[in-house]
Amino acid sequence: MKRLKRQVTIRLDHDTDYFQSLSADGGIPYQTLINLYVRDCAANRKRVAVLWQAPADAGAV
Repeated sequence: MKRLKRQVTIRLDHDTDYFQSLSADGGIPYQTLINLYVRDCAANRKRVAVLWQAPADAGAV
């Protein structure tokens, strides 16, 4: 059974070209590859761990 999909628009940084190179290596369209990754994250309840670091000179006055 084919899954229904909805169209969304996202803006990606240039360094996400990583997915495009992976898709070229694997012969999978990059949007499909990103969708598979997002679906895996949701299925496995992965959470993002964002750790912000202050710049090295943040304490300098």
